[in-house]
Amino acid sequence: MNYNEYHFTVPEYLTHFLQALAVCAAFSFVFYRSLIFFLFLLPAAIGYPFFRKRDLIPARKRILLLQFREALSVLAGALSAGYSMENALLESTRELRMLLGGEAYIVREFELLSHLVSMNIPVEKAMDEFAERAGVDDIRNFARVLRVAKRSGGDLVPIINQTADTIGDRIQMKEDILTITASRRFEQNIMNLVPLMLVIYIDFSNPGFFTVMYTTPVGRAVMTGCLVVYLLSIALSWKILNIEL
Repeated sequence: MNYNEYHFTVPEYLTHFLQALAVCAAFSFVFYRSLIFFLFLLPAAIGYPFFRKRDLIPARKRILLLQFREALSVLAGALSAGYSMENALLESTRELRMLLGGEAYIVREFELLSHLVSMNIPVEKAMDEFAERAGVDDIRNFARVLRVAKRSGGDLVPIINQTADTIGDRIQMKEDILTITASRRFEQNIMNLVPLMLVIYIDFSNPGFFTVMYTTPVGRAVMTGCLVVYLLSIALSWKILNIEL
């Protein structure tokens, strides 16, 4: 699997498409009350699932990295128990399958690594290929350290243990940052919905209150300005909370 690419299943695509369609319908109702505007937004709803890949790919890499941290701990334990690197990889695969299940990303990757090693492919080369497909800096760093350690003939146990601890600390720091900002991201999502819900509430509680905004050129111009400001505020809030880790 190439973790730098994301291929939708049909249910996944339909889920994201229907979500975008609902948002387009809400925008059309709140800002224009126009079927024509809804049809104008329809291509955006069709293309939205592909735009979502920008978020889905990092989310999948994050899951892989968390599982990789667990795998490093298991691998370091197997090496400390006296296994060679090749046998430790095989033993780690069995243990990870029991811990995470056979469908976990890292289990499938370790199964592939074990298979490649059984075909006499050097473990460092197999790990390099995995790191390239994963596209995650921490995994690349581990593959680099493993390659150097194997070539230099150094003691793998302390090297792998130290590398596992260092990468584990980095991953933990990233998780702490995400945990700290989680409440702010939730608040952002709520605040993004407030303007839409407020307009819908006033309109249903006071029918005709916004009629002038949808039936006159000035009203439509004002609503267009509101839409632009609303979209800019969403983009700004997303930019503020989208911390690069």
